[in-house]
Amino acid sequence: MSAFGDFLGKYIDKSLISTDVLSGNVRSLNIDVENRTLVINVDFFMLVECQILFNIEDSLQRSSLNLCRVDIRPSFPRESFSAECYRDLILRATKEAKSIGGILKDSIAKLDGENLTILLAYGGKKILLDKRFDKIFHDLIKKEFDLSLNIFFEEAFSSTNDEETPRHIEKHCALLEKEKRARVIEKIEVYESNMDEKRKNAGTEVAKTISVRKGENLYPSINLKTAVPILGSTIKGNPIKIEDITPDIGSVIIWGEVFSIEEHLTKDGLKKIYAINITDYTGSISLKIIADKEKWKLYDKIGKGRTLLVRGEVAYDKYDREIAVRPKGISFVEKVKVVDSEAKKRVELHLHTNMSAMDGVTPVEALITRAYDWGHGAIAITDHGVAQSFPDAMIAASKIKKNGGEIKIIYGVEAYFIDDLAPEFDGDIKKLKYYHQVILAKNAVGLKNLYRLISKSHLDYFYRKPRIPKSELVKHRDGLIIGSACEAGELFRAIVAKESHERLCEIAKFYDYLEVQPIGNNNFLIRSGFAKDEDELRAFNKAIVDLGEELGIPVVATCDVHFLDPYDSQYRAVLMAGQDYEDAENQAPLYLRTTDEMLEEFAYLGQEKAYEIVVENTNKIAEMIDEVSPIPPGVFHPVIEGAEKELVEITWERTKKVYGDPLPEIVQKRLERELSSITKHGFSVLYITAQKLVANSEAHGYLVGSRGSVGSSFVATMSGISEVNPLFPHYVCPNCKNSEFITDGTYGSGFDLPEKNCPKCGTSYNRDGHNIPFETFLGFDGDKTPDIDLNFSGEFQSEAHRYTETLFGKDNVFKAGTIATIAEKTGIGFVRKYAEQKGKILHKAEEARLANGCTGIKRTTGQHPGGMVVVPKGMEIYDFCPVQRPANDQKSDNITTHFDFHSIHDTICKLDELGHDVPSIYRYLEDYTGISVMDVSMSDPKVMSLFVSTEALGVTPEAIDSQTGTFSLPEVGTSFVRQMMIEAQPKTFSDLLQISGLSHGTDVWIGNARDLIKNKICTISEVIGTRDSIMTYLLQKGLEPKTAFKIMEIVRKGKAKKLLTPEHIAEMKEHGVPDWYIDSCMKIKYMFPKAHAAAYMISTLRLGWYKVYRPIEYYAAYFTVRSEDLDGVIVMKGKDAVKQQMKDIKAKGNEATVKEAAAFATLQIVNEMFERGIEVLPIDLYKSDAYKFLVEDGKIRLPFSSLPGVGENVAKGLQNARNNGRYISVDEILTRSGASKTIVELMGEIGMLKGIPKSSQLSFF
Repeated sequence: MSAFGDFLGKYIDKSLISTDVLSGNVRSLNIDVENRTLVINVDFFMLVECQILFNIEDSLQRSSLNLCRVDIRPSFPRESFSAECYRDLILRATKEAKSIGGILKDSIAKLDGENLTILLAYGGKKILLDKRFDKIFHDLIKKEFDLSLNIFFEEAFSSTNDEETPRHIEKHCALLEKEKRARVIEKIEVYESNMDEKRKNAGTEVAKTISVRKGENLYPSINLKTAVPILGSTIKGNPIKIEDITPDIGSVIIWGEVFSIEEHLTKDGLKKIYAINITDYTGSISLKIIADKEKWKLYDKIGKGRTLLVRGEVAYDKYDREIAVRPKGISFVEKVKVVDSEAKKRVELHLHTNMSAMDGVTPVEALITRAYDWGHGAIAITDHGVAQSFPDAMIAASKIKKNGGEIKIIYGVEAYFIDDLAPEFDGDIKKLKYYHQVILAKNAVGLKNLYRLISKSHLDYFYRKPRIPKSELVKHRDGLIIGSACEAGELFRAIVAKESHERLCEIAKFYDYLEVQPIGNNNFLIRSGFAKDEDELRAFNKAIVDLGEELGIPVVATCDVHFLDPYDSQYRAVLMAGQDYEDAENQAPLYLRTTDEMLEEFAYLGQEKAYEIVVENTNKIAEMIDEVSPIPPGVFHPVIEGAEKELVEITWERTKKVYGDPLPEIVQKRLERELSSITKHGFSVLYITAQKLVANSEAHGYLVGSRGSVGSSFVATMSGISEVNPLFPHYVCPNCKNSEFITDGTYGSGFDLPEKNCPKCGTSYNRDGHNIPFETFLGFDGDKTPDIDLNFSGEFQSEAHRYTETLFGKDNVFKAGTIATIAEKTGIGFVRKYAEQKGKILHKAEEARLANGCTGIKRTTGQHPGGMVVVPKGMEIYDFCPVQRPANDQKSDNITTHFDFHSIHDTICKLDELGHDVPSIYRYLEDYTGISVMDVSMSDPKVMSLFVSTEALGVTPEAIDSQTGTFSLPEVGTSFVRQMMIEAQPKTFSDLLQISGLSHGTDVWIGNARDLIKNKICTISEVIGTRDSIMTYLLQKGLEPKTAFKIMEIVRKGKAKKLLTPEHIAEMKEHGVPDWYIDSCMKIKYMFPKAHAAAYMISTLRLGWYKVYRPIEYYAAYFTVRSEDLDGVIVMKGKDAVKQQMKDIKAKGNEATVKEAAAFATLQIVNEMFERGIEVLPIDLYKSDAYKFLVEDGKIRLPFSSLPGVGENVAKGLQNARNNGRYISVDEILTRSGASKTIVELMGEIGMLKGIPKSSQLSFF
């Protein structure tokens, strides 16, 4: 047997036929020469549509074979038969008896075992039976599928009952429509599968390809032959450009790539409104579709990145207030593919990514992927003065390698070079002119030197740009390859300036290779008068080529890539317009070009020379360069001698102190398992570092709170890092150490256990434990690098940072760097400014597309608020990355990592030492009350009542305009969370954990848990609130631990719709997991860790206790830390003034400023304080503190800092000035305190200066 494709290939175009058809085996050929007929018997491995075979028959008849008739007789696998095959059976059965087709019109088939019942929409059963169509269908199925089925015909309605006829027809049509949609969806899936297969087949191109783009082809186009209808019939006609659509154009055919999709349910929940934004890169428009529930699956197949051919009506959309297209027909279609058709490919050695701040546009992964797809063996990354795209480049290359591909990444930089060795240099580098220069890392030594040079350029030689002096370059040149760069390079500028040949040779000799670029890159030189015309631009390039030949220095042709495709210049134009460039519209063609395009560009040098500089020399440079990793593989933790031993000893000792010796089995097993993972994978030093930082802070009187998932680790609890206990809810006796663990799931937290005395010694039990699995911290196998986040008091944070330097050495500790990129809203702002400058009116879809193209482009750098990066002793920061100052602020003392800290997070140690208000409030509460924060109850009923009532505060809901008493408490004071608590009615601590998780998650409350509670399907304690609760719930249902963990990971990352398999769902249902729970999983986008929720809610309960039982001290401590939005003048006027101010701000609604909104939140707390009967004392020159709200005679004394306009220094000045005795005049206040005249006048207005004369001079009159 031979392949069907081998036979067809001689006579018809195989590219139009799927591989499923081509791979069929020809069983036999029967040729009747006399009648010129051909019968082909073919065995197919899967079902092939009858119409496709008819089309092939027709093509063969019209081929060079000159046949009168072709009959392809297929056979298919038995298992491929279904009721869906009936459509094709009709086509084949009625091929010779076309008159019967009308009887079978709109009929549908149902398969039940060996019976195939055909439901006839319009009657005709007798005719079909008379013509033996039951036998015809039987024989066809037997022949094609080797199945023997019983065929029955039934009429959809009785022709004698006219009243029933319309109902039956309506019902039948509904069934028919459902079947039709199912067929379309199946067709889409087959199409996708075929296209994927064809893309893998190197010998078969799905779409037409081009290798040289010019003229109209600078914009993408489509291959109409690849169109497959998914809505409506085949679209006939050529599409117009989207930019040519006008409001009155009526019906149009357009094509576009989907770049965003929005969907909304109608109020009744029965329809979906789709807004599918498409672009052909001349413009963008929205496709507006209102779909019934049955069609959702069809439209959900249209995903981002899909290319569509659309026929529809242009109409005004009242909602968006602009035109949109209402589709009548939609087809999937393939774009014409850009390929590199040269046998040997070029290598791009000058390329900018979106990390070339506000200049480059395209993410590095897209550039690398394109080069790989074109078959390029290497690509260089050379951003302006920075290396911040290196980590993403490394990841992109590793993805390609993982999939069996290979591409070499050349790591480099386009530096700002200054010649400080020039004879005329006077020592002031600011006066030196900088030139562009490309520096490539040849090997590992070169990469480290490159990092040194980049660091020096940012730290020591930054002046508007990060400059690299020639002296430093010479010193650290080992392992580097240096190129002459673009028109801004030293050599090109010298040629344009017509410097002497000797000078040109002197400059060129410094470089390892010389560079030329397409003349379009330098057309601006003609506009600015530095070149007469394009011929002179070519002459400049020829001069460089001639120099290379004369000096034996290779010359390479580069694109100076700033964006991926020609049309991406639109995004760069938007950026440049936003920076007030006058020529933003005149974008140079700085796109990544194929080898064919570059050879054509440099054809004026002659074919041989063009090939040399485009292909041969770029590959030679690439071959000189080793493959290096910009971030070393492996994990490099800092070293603390004896860390493992110390951690193990501390943990065992403290655990036994709490739970006794010997330990309960449940405690011992958990501790052993955790310590085994921690020590095995070298994480002990991270734990002991955190332990020392916490211990140091506590020694200075400041408690430390934990964040993130660290509370999932019992070792973290027992070593003092976290206040969260992850064990099962339990009782433990503080006296005899007896314990009782509750493992059946009846309690979610130990804080919810009822009070109980120890049965052994009668002591009141302590209650703890929140049932949090260790796997959520270090992964199922315990090998995930721990991320230990700590909340230090904002007042102590800088000391914590200094202590880190003490632990590891100042030269080994750096701030964690961040990279700020253009966000979506900022991108919209750039686009609107661009449109305004150019006088353009953009469709909202086009506005969104252009903004999307600008999103992610680097703007500046910064530093993580608490991140510290620790380099191991014996290594340098340059082994990992360069360094710089945040935002290149040369006045800053902070040195940050040049890479965003996320890039090196799993390679070297990053400590999160954040500043937070709660530990500071703890400190003042302990100072004011003498009661330790650690001693307050976690199960106090009055405190628990705050989350659903104001009763414990002694105020009415109307007085404070809130049904809860949670103003000022962390996590639960916002209007969103307060409303959540009103609806959910939390009664226990574990309910509060749910509240915290739901308030931080994405798509977990609104449209999910909220509806379940509202519809009384479940309660707050049963919904999915935190990520860990998924695993613990599934374990309680009986699922295997690894399966429970995997499902949790899928759901919490928002990937349930894609990755939660039918097997997962079946297993969940098998173990009694209800449908509502599974549906809830499907909606979740992100879930909050239970340990983080527990840490937050523990602090909430602690502060809540003081709020209920020590209110004066509570408000004094709170405002001491959180008074930035408090206006002391208004507070001094009393409750009525506060209420009036709140009323005034509320009346502004959405017009209120951000500052006013923040003030309103503070006034709510002040109002609550007044309603509870707490009084304030006015700001006093001799009694007020600089910033502390002092407790005085059962009242709260306002500090100097509560005066509007008084900052920290002035407040301290006022406090310190009074130490020299009482003031004798207002003038003396000015001179002694440093307060401004405006502030002193305000002090006078509010009565602070009563009895103090204005002047110190005596009056004799």
